[in-house]
Amino acid sequence: MRTFEATIEQWKEEAERIVRPRFEEIDAIVEHNQWKVIEAFRSCKVSDFHFNPSTGYAYNDRGREVLDELYAVVFGAEAALVRPHFASGTHTISTALFGVLRPGDELLYMTGTPYDTLHKVIGKTGDGTGSLADFGIGYREASLTPDGEVDWDEVARQITPNTKVIGIQRSRGYAWRLPFTVQQIGDMTRKVKELCPNAIVFVDNCYGEFTEKLEPTEVGVDLMAGSLIKNPGGGLAETGGYICGRKDLVELAAYRLTAPGIGAEVGAMLGTTRGIYQGLYMAPTIVGQAVKGSIFAAAMFELAGFASSPAWNAPRTDLIQAVVFERPEQLIAFVQGIQLAAAVDSHVVPEPWDMPGYENPVIMAAGTFIQGGSLELSADAPIREPYIGYMQGGLTYSHVKYGVLNALQNLFDRNLL
Repeated sequence: MRTFEATIEQWKEEAERIVRPRFEEIDAIVEHNQWKVIEAFRSCKVSDFHFNPSTGYAYNDRGREVLDELYAVVFGAEAALVRPHFASGTHTISTALFGVLRPGDELLYMTGTPYDTLHKVIGKTGDGTGSLADFGIGYREASLTPDGEVDWDEVARQITPNTKVIGIQRSRGYAWRLPFTVQQIGDMTRKVKELCPNAIVFVDNCYGEFTEKLEPTEVGVDLMAGSLIKNPGGGLAETGGYICGRKDLVELAAYRLTAPGIGAEVGAMLGTTRGIYQGLYMAPTIVGQAVKGSIFAAAMFELAGFASSPAWNAPRTDLIQAVVFERPEQLIAFVQGIQLAAAVDSHVVPEPWDMPGYENPVIMAAGTFIQGGSLELSADAPIREPYIGYMQGGLTYSHVKYGVLNALQNLFDRNLL
């Protein structure tokens, strides 16, 4: 009688065989982006004194100023704002939106409903939380077509004379759709400018940095935001986020982060600068490791009989691997199996809970060195139908592989496979 251990070993060998050509493609992207980052460091004349900490108001913190320049060069933008003062990706995105929107303006998301944590940022009239709605800023969204494409007729219908910002979520969030490639985002931006020439095109770039050779701001996007405890932090940045794009828009975001008239001129870095610099340097290679892990995961779950997206042979533009389960017990076992493979807190058993900012109970495997650092191996899912688990990250390919094997073993041990 064939044991499950023998079966999973066969799956592993088959998966690694079929994904090998894909790994060569990822290596080429990693090399391109690694050289791009190093060239940016060189052009900005980064020196070790830029890593010195600052305190108080931190006026004339040259390390902080050069860090902003460095991000602008790497992402092909006019300006950037890179700070440890951003508490999360949601905070960073919120700062960008509040920075450029004014009472009477409207925000239109053209890629369907945005990620759950942004729902409270958008808000509802009279909710009293200080949301966009509380400040008289309207919200509209254009649903995607059934096959996950932009519905341009619907976008055109949703645009009004008050439309100020048109948002694009690059990654899938908690939706069963493919993420948008940089080429698609460039095409979307050009079409938006035809429909609404004065609109600001904003991209939530979380999970997407360095998965391709270009970034959205290199193909015409006006403003973009992301988290440093995801891709660009390279697993070393301990907190923070970045906003980049047109200089005037980045300046408005800086006024929102601190205060009007102060903007980017203050903000003590408190010893975080070296980690942010070095994390950016490491990011292309670490992201490549995580993408390889996602490709392996897609092949493994396909062999195990699960629907998984993107497929192992599909183009990659973010870190996330989505897997569909038939019932919640399987989803929970999958997430707990990823936690079992963690180097940190492997003994902790995650359970679904009402996490702040989410609309359904959420379960999260987060055995990470940096709390919530989703460039590290992690997994999460809302407990709602369809039962989709979202795995992302991995500082090394070997760790992702180990996590996938543990997750499948955990499903088998509970008679769920």
